[in-house]
Amino acid sequence: MMKTRNEGEAVENKEGTVAAPGGSLEDRYFKKMRIRLIAGLIAIFIVPHALFTLYFHIQFTDSLTKTDKLNLAALSESQGNTIDLFLQERVVNLFNLFHSREFSIHPGSLEMGNYLQLLRQVSDAFMDVGFLSADGIQIGYAGPFPYLQGKDYSREQWFQTLMGQAGDYYISDIYLGFRNKPHFTIATKQLIDGRWHVMRSTLDPDKFYMFLRTLSHGKGVESTLINADGRYQIVDPDRGPLLGMSAFIPPKNSGAGVTEMKIEGDDILIAYTWLKEADWALLVRQPFAIAHEQMYQARKIMMTSLVILLGVTGFIIVLLTKKQVDRHRVLLEKSQNLQSQLLHASKLASIGELATGVAHEINNPLAIITSTSGVIRDMLDPEFGMDAEPEKIIKEIDIIESAAFRAGKITRQLLDFGHDYKPSLSLCNVNAILDEVIDGVKACEFKVANIEIVRDYDPDLPQTLLDADQIRQVFLNIINNAGDAIGDTGKITIVTHSREDKIEITIRDSGTGMSESDIKKVFDPFFTTKEVGRGTGLGLSVSLSIVEALGGSIVAQSMKGQGSSFTISLPIRDNGESA
Repeated sequence: MMKTRNEGEAVENKEGTVAAPGGSLEDRYFKKMRIRLIAGLIAIFIVPHALFTLYFHIQFTDSLTKTDKLNLAALSESQGNTIDLFLQERVVNLFNLFHSREFSIHPGSLEMGNYLQLLRQVSDAFMDVGFLSADGIQIGYAGPFPYLQGKDYSREQWFQTLMGQAGDYYISDIYLGFRNKPHFTIATKQLIDGRWHVMRSTLDPDKFYMFLRTLSHGKGVESTLINADGRYQIVDPDRGPLLGMSAFIPPKNSGAGVTEMKIEGDDILIAYTWLKEADWALLVRQPFAIAHEQMYQARKIMMTSLVILLGVTGFIIVLLTKKQVDRHRVLLEKSQNLQSQLLHASKLASIGELATGVAHEINNPLAIITSTSGVIRDMLDPEFGMDAEPEKIIKEIDIIESAAFRAGKITRQLLDFGHDYKPSLSLCNVNAILDEVIDGVKACEFKVANIEIVRDYDPDLPQTLLDADQIRQVFLNIINNAGDAIGDTGKITIVTHSREDKIEITIRDSGTGMSESDIKKVFDPFFTTKEVGRGTGLGLSVSLSIVEALGGSIVAQSMKGQGSSFTISLPIRDNGESA
């Protein structure tokens, strides 16, 4: 930052330091630092007082209301989930009776008594238990109301709802029923020998109320349950009687929410949640005065802590300002020297890496020349009995000549790396170019390494305008990397297909894969995951430059231990279009 200057604003003197009007850039930097520290001290000691005072006067009431609503809504949701769980467990308890060892479709008093004992072992809210036939007759009963044995429940609302719905259980509202006392029923049905049978139990509202009271948390918090008509299902006796009307009925389609109400002259917060297991709403209410009590205390503590914190912070800043400025000056001088050394070292490393990269890229066409020369030698050796017709030999010589020209073009490409590249285009068959790379260059090498090549080509792949030599180099770079990632024994899968106006070539290997951090840098110049001396990190950078110059893209995907895949997208163009 201190070496940057505007034209005519700073000059370099004989000692090499930079001078500027009003002193050196370094002196100006530390002067600004001291000014910023002084401004910070002023901001810490004066501005916060004014801002906090203004903020609390404007936002205090709104903040309290929002906080209280959020807390009460969270409590309501938590209690609602607990009540749903309680009801689910009671339903499961009833279903378990169908599968108990004592179960019989003609239960006697002993079996029914055992059922009731099993239920009360899990919850003392169960009052009785009954077993009903499909026509609603209670053929088995245990509990404090023996006269219910043999009663006809076919006209009871809960029985008709249970038998008429698709679900196999139902939880009723509080009602009086045959016993003329408030209670609610949990009923389940089971298909046995082609006929429905019903197991039902009555739960004691008083025991359910005691359970609900154990869920209440917070000073002045009160919870009640109402049905869809607004009648109390569970309520504190001081609030009203069972089946009495609630002063507030929440909208059912909202599911849950919070509202403010004035009841009997008091401001009340009411959070509500509709249960999932029963058609009931849980109302959790708390007076405003009690809800705000903790927030007033919190504000007092916060303001006191703020004053103490500002005092301590100001003292520390004043004490350490001079020391920190001096220390920063020393560190800055050291960092400037280190930066200069690193820049010099970086330049030397880049030159070495570029030279190594040129050698690496030239080795590819040289490998073609070497392997093709070996083929010609074998063709001319009578021991191998190969076809040595002039046409065959000329074809191999053409491959050597093409590789030599490609080596020259690679040299120009690497020297021009980073400059805009304008390819020489002609209509090309991507499948044919891939076959040339695999069969003409890599086939023998991969056969020795026991690497299988799987070709999944689209036979109807359209031709497109490409620079054949350049795209061949791209394929060779990526296939080489795939082979290096596999080492010995593995598989490289090459898939081609056309999609809309693009040709996509996916080269996938079963190698070691790359980490998430490596895959992000895989196209960076000089980045490589290979061993020292085996790679320069230029191959994929050059490939990306070539593909982008053709209007395409390369996407790399990899996972450690799961192999890698490179998808090359190339636009489909004919002779009437340009890259």
